[in-house]
Amino acid sequence: MKTVIPLSKMKSGKNGVVVAIEGGIKIVQRLEALGIRLDKKVLKVSGMLFGGPIIVKVGQCQFGIGYGMASKILVEVAK
Repeated sequence: MKTVIPLSKMKSGKNGVVVAIEGGIKIVQRLEALGIRLDKKVLKVSGMLFGGPIIVKVGQCQFGIGYGMASKILVEVAK
């Protein structure tokens, strides 16, 4: 069974597939520049408690994004 949750709520060390990005054109363009787009597999490496930055890996690239931006990325994860 699969569930759709925001990337910010996904557990560290888990993979998910991007199914939607909730935001305007600017946020979509910014995320696409980082390699985060629909149907792309992402790995949440780590996250800070209480809204700190979230480290994600897409392909061979690893980078940090803000909690607010991560909250707008909806991912499908296996339960």
